[in-house]
Amino acid sequence: MNIPATVSYTDTHEWVRLDGNDAVIGITDYAQHSLGDITYVELPAVGDTLTQGAEMGTVESVKAASDLFSPVSGTVTAINEKLADHPELVNQAPYEDGWMLRVALSGRPSGLLDAAGYEKLCQE
Repeated sequence: MNIPATVSYTDTHEWVRLDGNDAVIGITDYAQHSLGDITYVELPAVGDTLTQGAEMGTVESVKAASDLFSPVSGTVTAINEKLADHPELVNQAPYEDGWMLRVALSGRPSGLLDAAGYEKLCQE
């Protein structure tokens, strides 16, 4: 299981990489592995406002559909357009090419897990 120390995690298996006043968001390696082959990703639109902890989309796989929850509050500035035609990128590289969206932060996120905390959560 890949758990990079360069990102923070939610207990619902999303990751967030802070980049100044922006955040890049995706789902974790653990989540994509649990879901199986990703077949569809539904994301908010550019300009939508997200609230930390609130639903922000859905991931569908051959096994199940799973809601996505925002790890931050802010405004969506970009979505990964490649996922519309290639949702499998989430399986292949969840922290790189499989990122989902970029958000302009409206405040600092709280309650996120570091890599050690997330690893412990996954082992429970």
